[in-house]
Amino acid sequence: MAALFAAGSTCFLVAPFPGFVELVGQQADAGVFFVGSLLFTSAATLQWLPVHQPRATVWWSNSWQLVGTVFFNATTFRALSTATDSADYNQVVWRPDALGSACFLVSGFLAYAVAAGSWRRRPPRTDDGRIAAVNLAGCVAFGVSAAAAYVVPSTSEALDARLANTTTALGALCFLVGALLLLRGQRLSRAGRGAARGRFPRSRSRGRS
Repeated sequence: MAALFAAGSTCFLVAPFPGFVELVGQQADAGVFFVGSLLFTSAATLQWLPVHQPRATVWWSNSWQLVGTVFFNATTFRALSTATDSADYNQVVWRPDALGSACFLVSGFLAYAVAAGSWRRRPPRTDDGRIAAVNLAGCVAFGVSAAAAYVVPSTSEALDARLANTTTALGALCFLVGALLLLRGQRLSRAGRGAARGRFPRSRSRGRS
């Protein structure tokens, strides 16, 4: 799961850079965004499962995150074939992007509140606290990006394309840091369980021959 988040974040980190677009072309660049969104959805689905887990704040955070990734699937897929000067660009590309960013903001605030005990408090100086804080920062950056990416119908240009690209990359960098922290925690947890099994081997004499 953490590896999928990291891979998706890398796609969204690289794709907004003008030099990358010039290198691979606009169509391939849009494809990188789409692949990144699919990786996000795959990771979010794994985090949301199992279906029957208690519907506590964490579940709602994961649910809003999953819905947000589906909106990103829609916006990046439509962007493959819809130009910014298209009359329906804001409806088919920008709107799902804005909705996905809004879902991410809700998810990020909920996760932060769980880690810190309240959204008004600072998170603890633990990996969980750092992950919640950096992911919330990424969600805010994605929200700014969505607002800046709105295409003005009279000019067929984004409100601020540079700001949109910059905050997309910044948000992706935040998500990448969070994913790497999560990946480190998972590896340390597995290593700890392995060490515990080595120190305390299971007995084979309890009711079994």
